Amino acid sequence: MSHAAQNWYRSDLREINFLLWEQFHLEEVLGAAPYENWDVDSVRSSLAECSKFMAETIGPLNSVGDVEGAKLVDGQVITPTGFKEAFKKVVDSGWRMIGMDEEWGGAGAPRTIQGLVNEMMNGANTSFTIYAGLALGVGELISTLGSEEQRQFYCQKIFDGKWAGTMCLTEPQAGSDVGASRSRAVKQDDGTYKITGTKIFISAGDHDLTENIIHLVLARVDGAPAGTKGLTLFIVPKLKIAADGTTGGSNDVSVGRLEHKMGINGSATAVLNFGENDGCVGVPVGGEAKLHQGMSQMFRMMNSARISTGLQALGVASSAYLAALQYARDRKQGSNIHQWKDPSAPRVPIIEHPDVRRMLLDMKSRVEGIRALAVKLTMHQDRVYALKGKDDDGVAYHQGQVDLLVPLIKAYGSDQAFRICETAIQVHGGVGYTKDFPVEQYCRDAKIFSIYEGTNHIQAMDLVGRKLGQAGGGNTRAFLGDVAKFVAAHSAHPVLGAEVKLLGEAQEALMGTTMKLMQWFGAGKIELVPLAANRFLEMMAETCVGWLLLEGAAVAQEKKATVAEGHPDRDFYAGKIAAGLYYARNVLPSVALKAQLIAKEDTTPMDIPDAGFASV
Repeated sequence: MSHAAQNWYRSDLREINFLLWEQFHLEEVLGAAPYENWDVDSVRSSLAECSKFMAETIGPLNSVGDVEGAKLVDGQVITPTGFKEAFKKVVDSGWRMIGMDEEWGGAGAPRTIQGLVNEMMNGANTSFTIYAGLALGVGELISTLGSEEQRQFYCQKIFDGKWAGTMCLTEPQAGSDVGASRSRAVKQDDGTYKITGTKIFISAGDHDLTENIIHLVLARVDGAPAGTKGLTLFIVPKLKIAADGTTGGSNDVSVGRLEHKMGINGSATAVLNFGENDGCVGVPVGGEAKLHQGMSQMFRMMNSARISTGLQALGVASSAYLAALQYARDRKQGSNIHQWKDPSAPRVPIIEHPDVRRMLLDMKSRVEGIRALAVKLTMHQDRVYALKGKDDDGVAYHQGQVDLLVPLIKAYGSDQAFRICETAIQVHGGVGYTKDFPVEQYCRDAKIFSIYEGTNHIQAMDLVGRKLGQAGGGNTRAFLGDVAKFVAAHSAHPVLGAEVKLLGEAQEALMGTTMKLMQWFGAGKIELVPLAANRFLEMMAETCVGWLLLEGAAVAQEKKATVAEGHPDRDFYAGKIAAGLYYARNVLPSVALKAQLIAKEDTTPMDIPDAGFASV
């Protein structure tokens, strides 16, 4: 069976509603500024409609984009069949703008709802969603940091879907070392700048979905300091724009080539050349007063992009898990383990086999744990907006937790997504390795999430080098304290008590390793930090996910007791309890082990001579 033009996407709305109303209580911020136009019913109905829309509109194009890919024809990128029509439908539907300010035509929904819509869009079709999502990031950045003239000139057309956007950081010789950028900006008599340089790996770098593309380009003005401190962020349209906003001829931005990638084939990942004919013009974001502030400006967009990457990973991981679950329910093979010696025993659905059930529960616990982490983070964002001007301490606490959780959702979410997709292939067996089922595409698509928007090691170094010490370490202490409060309140729980104690051991191991990292910084043992950073991020993420899954399990245990036998919610709550127990028993103990490994201060990777890696 071919899955071309077939929708495989489904969303678990019951799980989403559990997180919103039973565990994290989004209703507490609804009905009052800035979310006065939203209530429980409008959120529920919106998410249900969104799930249906994505399944019908962009879900069937996921495999089409994978098979056809984006193509470069006479210097112009042509998107896969159906993308252009679907883009118009998505723009007209308003889903991409659901969380944006009403000033720009958005619906002003909570960040949590925007995040869940992003999960659905990416779960249905990641390649397509990249085009839509990056434009919003560019619009948000210009609306926040641009001059008033720039806001009025660019933003509405970006938010209306007439213009798209990209962010252009990476260069061939620099890679993640953005400070080594060679792109130049030379001021002209009219106050604009001539831009020259080459940027690589530009997602949605060119396409035929909009009439223009607004590139945000990091470049160095002549005489600027070396490194990242000398970079300025420029607004560089693909096509020239007249004073009345109409699109004109080329602005000397050309596509050098499209990358031939492992996955996300429907998304054009481009090499862009600026100013090959000395005719590329840009202006600094915010005007002349904002020269040399490019990195701090870009990081405003980068943090949102990192959260979005975590949501991309969640969407694809959830789709892979639900596809594997459906296959396991449908596929009959082998007899029940209790009848394995009976050759005449009936073939059973493979969901009855113990190892398949183990893989399914492993995927379930990780997907639901990452989703809980994502909702936890966006709920902190929503409470920041709800408390602004009313409770400064509350704003500081919630913003501090957002800052701390960003590297976790990006790095842990993306690492786990690839592994979840791999497991989904394993559940399918041989057919999972073929294109007859969607999971092999999910696996290929998911790999990029751990690489772009800052590799996961960059996320780990951001966590240990910057985030742990923010607010004098106060954000980290607040996080550890929140986990400790849950452990103290539930360590005697009749069903979850033993597992909550495992969480307590993980929290203590994490706290001890945090102190160990601080000691290394103080003692000048600096090379130990990058050697341990990835492992530490995993420790922190596993502790956080274990906490949130057990918190959900505690809620589910209480709710289950109130549901009549035979009601489908009984099985749902049993599943929530099982996910918490499984993750606590099978993942949380590794936190303490990782702490022990970090404490050994192993420097073998630094001690081995370069020639010792191989004699070839």
